[in-house]
Amino acid sequence: MYLGIDLGTSGVKALLMDEGGAVAGQAEAALSVSRPAPLRSEQNPADWIAAAGAAVGALRARDPKALAAVEGIGLSGQMHGAVALDAAHAVLRPAILWNDGRSHAEAAAMDADPRFRNVTGNIVFPGFTAPKLAWMRAHEPALFERVAMVLLPKDMLRLWLTGETVGEMSDAAGTAWLDMAARDWSDDLLAATGLSRAQMPRLVEGSAVSGGLRTELAQAWGMRAGLPVAGGAGDNAATAVGLGVAAEGEGFVSLGTSGVLFAATAAFRPDAASAVHAFCHALPGTWHQMGVILSAAAALDWFAGIAGSSGATLTEELGEDLRAPSGVLFAPYLAGERTPHNDPHLTAGFRGLTGASDRTALTHAVLEGVAFALRDTLAALEAAGTRVEALIAAGGGSRSAYWLRMIATVLGLPVLVPGSGEAGAALGAARLGRMAATGETGPDAMPRPAIAATIAPEAALTDAFAAQYMRFRAMQGDVAGHSRA
Repeated sequence: MYLGIDLGTSGVKALLMDEGGAVAGQAEAALSVSRPAPLRSEQNPADWIAAAGAAVGALRARDPKALAAVEGIGLSGQMHGAVALDAAHAVLRPAILWNDGRSHAEAAAMDADPRFRNVTGNIVFPGFTAPKLAWMRAHEPALFERVAMVLLPKDMLRLWLTGETVGEMSDAAGTAWLDMAARDWSDDLLAATGLSRAQMPRLVEGSAVSGGLRTELAQAWGMRAGLPVAGGAGDNAATAVGLGVAAEGEGFVSLGTSGVLFAATAAFRPDAASAVHAFCHALPGTWHQMGVILSAAAALDWFAGIAGSSGATLTEELGEDLRAPSGVLFAPYLAGERTPHNDPHLTAGFRGLTGASDRTALTHAVLEGVAFALRDTLAALEAAGTRVEALIAAGGGSRSAYWLRMIATVLGLPVLVPGSGEAGAALGAARLGRMAATGETGPDAMPRPAIAATIAPEAALTDAFAAQYMRFRAMQGDVAGHSRA
């Protein structure tokens, strides 16, 4: 057996994978997000550890023999979060998360320094880790002076599991401190934020061994002490491993809390001006590009809360056949936006409401708004020279066949729907755990899941959605202008 632990924003999932690659069990524990002020988003790392312990404990309670058979552990996690530790590895403050925009001024100042784009190949976004530490330096100087180690979220779980401070390439790529071509920390960029290599974790590849399971946890879980814990991956690279996406031209669309268009690339291909992320993949010598929107399924969940319903119920009310757009538009910028706008101040809202606008019209507009934001992201990927022929669907929002039909039509690309079973970040983490234990890293170690359905664009509605998208683009100018007012 192999164990994958995925630290998400809303919860931690633990998944067991057998030697044949099938899911043998999984358990989850929920997390909450603190929003103490506008633009701020935080979590307590102690809650991550408690949730991970609860999820693994649930697996043990259900099948202790299966857990005892684990030969390798892999980690996946939400990217960009800043965990600041002192010299005793005590947490100095709540972790600042990926969707926190407080460091927008620091990010802009860093991005104006040409060294950052030249070395990392990326815009310095406010959500990245480096500007968060720059914000601490400016606003919490006493705490900043005590920072002895900076970890990313999943690497805090690694410290708990192994006692080691280790990171890996795909997650480190989202800090704005990584020399992407060299796959190593940049001493120059660290110094620009008042830090040094001594305050960074040792780096390994995602499929490599990062440490061994601590005896205390091994005894509590009935597992073998010292079994290998893989470097793992940031959540999107881990999802790609779970979906078998590693070769040029392969990609996926994820409808999680955020939305992602991910494309594997054969080489490091930076194009910072496009606002596309050019990052290391989780496997040695591999790379990827991706665009990220900050509110995808989160937008539907937000509206479901307002409507007093669930996202599943709202999408079911739309029926099975894809509808043409109505006159209602929705800007999905509930947490600002990353690709392609790089603006934490963008706000969400409806446009075109009338007395005839019912709940289904607003639901449809929310789904459309996310689909159109993904269309913006696809345009950014194409501007960066990356094309995909089809996209595999991933994330909780992909359970809506209606939404996938809309996305296929808006993007003009077929969407491939995996068959039953888990094929996301937790499975990718388990696959990386197997690679660390066995040394196998080829295509056979990360096969593509069986595809249950291919959703093609609906030609009869292509023009209608294209016209609605142009109205959406016109609305964006008004939204951006309001954000700067």
